[in-house]
Amino acid sequence: MTDPVASVATSARPLIEIWRGGLLEGQHLGHAVIWGPGGIEAAWGDPDAVIFPRSSCKMIQALPLVESGAADAAGLTPAQLALACASHQGAGLHVSAVSRWLGDLGLAEPDLRCGAHMPKDPAEDLRLRTSGDSPCQIHNNCSGKHAGFLTWTRHAGAGPDYTEIDHPLQRAIRAATEEVTGADIAGWGIDGCSAPNFATTVAGLARAMAAFAAANPTGGARDRAMARLARAMATHPEMVAGEGRACTTLMRAMGGRVAIKTGAEAVFVAILPEQKRGIALKIVDGGTRASEAAIVALLIRLGALDARDPAVAPYLGAQRNWRGLVTGEIRTAPGFA
Repeated sequence: MTDPVASVATSARPLIEIWRGGLLEGQHLGHAVIWGPGGIEAAWGDPDAVIFPRSSCKMIQALPLVESGAADAAGLTPAQLALACASHQGAGLHVSAVSRWLGDLGLAEPDLRCGAHMPKDPAEDLRLRTSGDSPCQIHNNCSGKHAGFLTWTRHAGAGPDYTEIDHPLQRAIRAATEEVTGADIAGWGIDGCSAPNFATTVAGLARAMAAFAAANPTGGARDRAMARLARAMATHPEMVAGEGRACTTLMRAMGGRVAIKTGAEAVFVAILPEQKRGIALKIVDGGTRASEAAIVALLIRLGALDARDPAVAPYLGAQRNWRGLVTGEIRTAPGFA
C-alpha cells in the first residue's frame, strides 16, 4: 500500500520560486487543482494527494449549521455566517461579535471547546498585554466556527462536547465532507482548535469548492446552504480573517465576487461563483508565503484578480526590503499557472 505521506512529498511539483540577485534562492513544491463544470480543468502535482484541509474547509464544516435550519432558527446574519467560516485575528470586531453571538444563545465563553491563545490583531494584543488581562477562548481564531458548532448543538439538542469524533455534529460534518468532495474520508486528525479535521484529496477539496461555486441559491437545502456561505464570506471579508491578512485583502480586491480561505500548513482554496470553478492547493513544506503566491497566481490565471491590482504586490512579483529597495522576486515556477 502506498504511504500517503510519502506520496504527497514525492509527487509534488515546483509551484513557487524565490529569486534574489538573479539566482534561484528558494523553491516551494506542492499540488494544485482547478475544478470546473466538467471536472478537473488543470492540475499540478498529484490531484489524488491526500491532505488535511485544515481551516480551508470551514465552509464545509458550517454546512450542517445552515442546512439543518439551526442558522435560521438562531437568526444568524451573513456576517455571522462568514464568522463561522473564519480564521479571524481576534480583533475587537471579532471578539465582540462572538461574545454577542454566544450571549444570544444563552451561552458563554466556557461553553467553547477551542482553547485560548493571544490574538493576532496588534491592537487587541497590545490591549491585553498592557492591561494585564489574559486571552480567552473568544480570542481563538476559530471561535466563530465554534460558535456555529454550539448553535447547531443547541438546535439539535446534542451534548456539549461537540469536538468529540463520535458527536452527532462531527458525524454530520464527516458525511457532508464525503458528499461534497466525492471522496471517502482518508483519515482524521485533531486540529489546533480541538475539532476533528478530515483528510481528503486535493482534487476532492477542489471539487467541493466548485460545488459551492455552482450552488443554486434557490435550489435544495444543500445548494442554498452552500450559496449562502460562499456569499457571506465574499461580502464580509473582514470577518473571515482581518486587516493585513491575505484572505481579507484579496477578497476585497475581487469586489465580493470570489470567496477564498487559507488553512494551516499552506492549504488554500477559492470559490468562483461566476465561473462555477473551485481551486484547491497545498504547499508541501507548509510555507504560507508560497500558498498565498500560488492562490494569487491561479486567481490571476482565471481572470478573477487583476495582476495590476496593488493587492497582488505583497504576494507575487518584486519584493522590497524595509528601505523600499527591490531585493528579489516571488514568481511562479515554469509550467505553473
